Amino acid sequence: MRRVGEVVRVAQGLAVVRSPDESYADLGTEVLDEQLETVGTVVDVFGPVERPYVAVSPADGVHLPGLVGTAVYAH
Repeated sequence: MRRVGEVVRVAQGLAVVRSPDESYADLGTEVLDEQLETVGTVVDVFGPVERPYVAVSPADGVHLPGLVGTAVYAH
């Protein structure tokens, strides 16, 4: 398991995650929170190459605003 980054905001029903460096999770990767519960799936990567943003489509029942400021991980 590796860190995807930190959820920085919620936009258009997606969690926006800022990568800590130039690496990022691939499209379709399952994303987990610190309790190893599924948050959602990576649907887009965008922004600067040095620290891209990752858009995560939430899993059913996930409350996205509660994730802002937390770290998420790739499974």
